[in-house]
Amino acid sequence: MYDPSHLRTFLSVAQTLSFTQAARRLGLRQSTVSQHVRRLEDATGRQLFSRDTHSVELTEDGEAMLGFARRILEVHEQATAFFTGTRLRGRLRFGASEDFVLTRLPEILEGFRHDHPEVDLELTVELSGTLHGQLAAGKLDLVLAKRRPQDPRGEPVWRDRLVWIGAERLRLDPDRPVPLIVYPPPGITRALAIDALQRQGREWRVACTSGSLNGLIAAARAGLGVMAHSRGLIPPGLVRVPDRAGLPELGRVDFVLVHGRRHPSAQGAADALASAILAGGDRLHPPQRAGLGR
Repeated sequence: MYDPSHLRTFLSVAQTLSFTQAARRLGLRQSTVSQHVRRLEDATGRQLFSRDTHSVELTEDGEAMLGFARRILEVHEQATAFFTGTRLRGRLRFGASEDFVLTRLPEILEGFRHDHPEVDLELTVELSGTLHGQLAAGKLDLVLAKRRPQDPRGEPVWRDRLVWIGAERLRLDPDRPVPLIVYPPPGITRALAIDALQRQGREWRVACTSGSLNGLIAAARAGLGVMAHSRGLIPPGLVRVPDRAGLPELGRVDFVLVHGRRHPSAQGAADALASAILAGGDRLHPPQRAGLGR
């Protein structure tokens, strides 16, 4: 009933919220992407996206289709691998940024290990900037991380807006420097936060530095300051800083997959894991919770 190619297109649009970006990811014309979505909507009898000239959003039925599409594609790929007799082997060095510590990325990795038990998967969790450096040095085969501004490399998994977050009780004094909770260099969100404040002419100070996301969250929950963070990954116990605080806009951030040097022993495994992450990308950012947009 549901064509796998249409489901893959649907997932790409849902993860990027852009028909243009989905077309680039899949190597299709934008008209073909629109056709795939239309045919899937015809098959379901439901509208999956609400769209106008400025934005694309999932409908309630589209949200429901996310889980179905992912599971259908997982079973489809498992059956294909079983009957074609392909078995991946070798060592795969995979790096994931700290941003995904609290998401369902472990479920994707668990599914990959189940489907490819003969692949020796080595996981490195680090800052996005550090992971890009390790990839360039040949120490990693595949990286899932934030993309530096103006960096064209990487296959987009999804795009999100950066926002200021902190404890709900936190109040910023407009006459005092903004207390920042940041990763150490070369943290990408650190650089974006400081650049935005400097462009605004707002004074700031570093209230806490930690290379661990859990460390930053603890500091923020304690009310030590504010941090720049992906809107779709706001940790429990923290909320968006209200607009009345007058903090500058931080812009958008792309989360991408970047392949390293193509070692024959890791190439097949890297391609398979990349496909699994792209297919399950909706697991990487939880739905927006009530109260985050105050």
